[in-house]
Amino acid sequence: MVLGGLAPDSDEIMPKNLQETIKENWRRIQQVIPNVDFNYAFWSSCEPRRSTYPACRAVLSAKAQGVESENKMINAIQKAYYLEAKNPSDDELLVCLAGKIGLQVGKFKQDLNSEVIHQQLDDNIDFYHELSGQSGASGFPSLVLKIDGRYHAVPRDYADPQTTLNFISKFF
Repeated sequence: MVLGGLAPDSDEIMPKNLQETIKENWRRIQQVIPNVDFNYAFWSSCEPRRSTYPACRAVLSAKAQGVESENKMINAIQKAYYLEAKNPSDDELLVCLAGKIGLQVGKFKQDLNSEVIHQQLDDNIDFYHELSGQSGASGFPSLVLKIDGRYHAVPRDYADPQTTLNFISKFF
């Protein structure tokens, strides 16, 4: 897994037009991906910021405590954001989630904004740009296949996995 970053650190409230765009994206996602839910209360109960780097650093900080913790943190962040209308740009929430998934909270807090984690995120973002530049992948999440040193963006259809399987089978 590679973290693409998306939106750097910011304390500014997300502009209303961007909020509306993201809400519309949520509606579109619900139409094409079965059983996906969003809690639209997020937009009225939080002060949304266009800042995904804190959540990315939380994933890296969780992974530092064990690779199995990476997916646990991703799932916890997604549940908090999409279903519980909590702001994943807030360090306090991320620390709380670390405790809920069984991480050492003191170590997590120390790592979350450390230089090491900042550098790891920068490295992930650089690699994501390399992948997307070579493969044409765009958006989050992306699926990229590496064959013979070349990267290929893999199409995905959440309603029909055969689309993805057909593409991959061309290489084998």
